[in-house]
Amino acid sequence: MDLRQAMAQFFTEKGEIALAPQLTLAGLCELVYQKDLASGGGDTVCLHAWDFSSSREGESRGITRTEVNTRIKAVAARLQQVCSIGDKAAILAGNSPEYLYGFLGALYAGLIPVPLYDPAEPGHADHLRAVLADAQPAVVLTAGASSRPVRSFFADRPASERPRILAIDALPDTLAEIWRNPLETPEGKEFAVASQTDPVDLPAFIQYTSGSTRTPAGVVLTNRSILTNVLQMFQAVGVGKRPLRVSSWLPLHHDMGIILNAFVTILGIETELMGPRDFIQQPSRWLEQLSRREGEEGVDVYSVVPNFALELAARYGKREGQELDLSGVDGIIIGSEPVTERALALFEETFAPAGLRREALRPSYGLAEASLIVTTPQRENRPVVCHFDREKLAEGTAVKVAADAEQATAFTSNGQVVRPQWLVIVDPETRAELPEGSVGELWLRGDNLAVGYYQRAEETTATFHNTLGERLAENSTAGDAPDEGWLATGDLGTILDGEVFITGRLKDLIVIAGRNHYPQDIEHTVGEASPHVNPQAVAAFSVPGEDVERLVILAERALGAEESGDGEAVSAITAAVSQRHGIVPAEVLILHDQEIPRSSSAKIARRVARQRYLEGQLAPENTE
Repeated sequence: MDLRQAMAQFFTEKGEIALAPQLTLAGLCELVYQKDLASGGGDTVCLHAWDFSSSREGESRGITRTEVNTRIKAVAARLQQVCSIGDKAAILAGNSPEYLYGFLGALYAGLIPVPLYDPAEPGHADHLRAVLADAQPAVVLTAGASSRPVRSFFADRPASERPRILAIDALPDTLAEIWRNPLETPEGKEFAVASQTDPVDLPAFIQYTSGSTRTPAGVVLTNRSILTNVLQMFQAVGVGKRPLRVSSWLPLHHDMGIILNAFVTILGIETELMGPRDFIQQPSRWLEQLSRREGEEGVDVYSVVPNFALELAARYGKREGQELDLSGVDGIIIGSEPVTERALALFEETFAPAGLRREALRPSYGLAEASLIVTTPQRENRPVVCHFDREKLAEGTAVKVAADAEQATAFTSNGQVVRPQWLVIVDPETRAELPEGSVGELWLRGDNLAVGYYQRAEETTATFHNTLGERLAENSTAGDAPDEGWLATGDLGTILDGEVFITGRLKDLIVIAGRNHYPQDIEHTVGEASPHVNPQAVAAFSVPGEDVERLVILAERALGAEESGDGEAVSAITAAVSQRHGIVPAEVLILHDQEIPRSSSAKIARRVARQRYLEGQLAPENTE
């Protein structure tokens, strides 16, 4: 399939995105498949499912376009037998082809999928219960090894309160023959009349927040918002000039994971799929998938990963005797968490000899409320790392300084906003647009935005329906967008020389004695202060004090570190933070591995950690 030709039909001659009112994700999936089938592409292997349970090298199972389409329709047909259009279908499983069949099958049936995870994942039971209580799914889809934990998870409920549970891999292919387009059924036509909304603007799926900053909230994404954002990404990244191959281990319950994998499946792009644990156990597996293969000279390889993956792959991904050719890697999109100068430099330095080009690294910024991606580097000079004066940054201004300046702190640019979409930096108090170089809250506007939070009218209004205050007389980045309907992201950042820098979360900002401190900046200092701690497992936050807020730092021990070294580490951390940030931590706790709370997407959950600290759940007996 010519990807650029397929995507061109959704752009006008002026380059504007134009989506037909009847278009849905399921409709696009079926349209592309039927075109591939007509051109003889039904037997093309599009999905390679990797299983590493029996061997370190793993086994790959190739799945054709027709096999994928058949499984999607089998799931959809069964859902049409037991559910109604508009019902919600929760997906509780680990990474697997079945997860994608369940997600797309729910769309094919006219249901609203809610991507979640295997209940056997440790530490997230409360989050899962909260989400299921909020979503109230009519059916739960699972598969394989997840089936037993899923049934156990609901075992303590009365039978009348348990949702129907379907094992995707137990459904026969023959069900696919009875699938019907839900919009063409009597129930579908009745639903369309009742909804009084074009299919393109109907809910496609609900993406629940990870819970790292608040109680989980369901972000309602429409067909229009997702399709628009994918087309924005397609245009901004410039994919499709050559055939693609994608390597993915991102958890499919995460917005990056599910949107990426759903779309490559819809378009029939060749994909290598494994699980997050497969990567973490052996990062070399991912690198081998990125490596150019025989006969692949004309193929561009892509992947999407969080920042920690770069350091993990650089430190532990090279196997003795392993020969890598990363010259075919055209794009590694890095998101989900702040992208650090250290991780970029280490990854580039380690794999440049294998042909990795620096410009293939694309630090990007996004959030579920904007479907997925907001900014990504679109200039040849990438990635861009700048050093700002820490004192000036605390005062709300980004001033560049030399990397070795005493007050220097590094930030990685997340590129430029994907179009058509508008991004402005505003004063969160006055809502007025701020000039270049000022630090403020990022506000967004575009058709890629979600419609709001599921059954949360007040939060939806506060986040999605903001009115822009005074615009800049010159060089406004708001374009010709209306004043109403802006999304307040809650993220702080600045635009400088056309580059977007994210400096932190508005609610995570540490304010002590009238000075602003960014937690990730302090956490970076802690990670460098002592090899005794894991630099990827640090949380800094403030708590109430008698006169001013107090700084608390949590840090997990590095693997192999002994408790006897905690005291020395605390001293080193205290000295480093005091010297670099002019603030003395009130308390530094050294904790066991995995003791700092994480979100369901494995991010450090600062606000949850702060709450547990205040409640005394993080005991200080491990400190000196």
